[in-house]
Amino acid sequence: MFHPDLARHPDSCPALVLNADYTPLSYYPLSLWPWQTAVKAVFLDRVTIVENYEREIHSPTRTMAIPSVIALRQYVKPSEHPAFTRFNLFLRDRFACQYCGSGKDLTFDHVVPRRLGGRTTWENVTTACAPCNLKKGGRTPKQAHMPLYRQPWRPTSWQLQDNGRAFPPNYLHTSWIDWLYWDVELEG
Repeated sequence: MFHPDLARHPDSCPALVLNADYTPLSYYPLSLWPWQTAVKAVFLDRVTIVENYEREIHSPTRTMAIPSVIALRQYVKPSEHPAFTRFNLFLRDRFACQYCGSGKDLTFDHVVPRRLGGRTTWENVTTACAPCNLKKGGRTPKQAHMPLYRQPWRPTSWQLQDNGRAFPPNYLHTSWIDWLYWDVELEG
């Protein structure tokens, strides 16, 4: 019987990487390794194969199914607070302007402008669309009469991962589904 995985090129067969507790290392971006890295980790005994693709790779002496889900043998403790990056800022704010709610033409805004002593920190930077950022200018939200939906805050890695679950990637292999969103309430 023909299986869609058999037509896949190995380069389109990444492995979902789970921590030693069988939870994804990351939801957003999804923790994926190229098939070559996953196979190397198997041979170095650094991971356990949890699921396989139907697709196989061959060497002169061996045939192996390409791993689709792997779990690290040693637990990697996630950092408590994520790096302050533009992407993480947008993820914290759910890819929406904190002044009008738009998801288009996003940039970031200093709540207390830098010219007034505002710093570039989690607690002073928020997601804004370009029109709102331009409208607010070098003023505070109060001065511009533009209230924020939500005050900026320093998120934990867990909060960002939780937000990331709301934005699933375009492609999820069927073998990954049981390992992702495992804490979502099941339908009755």
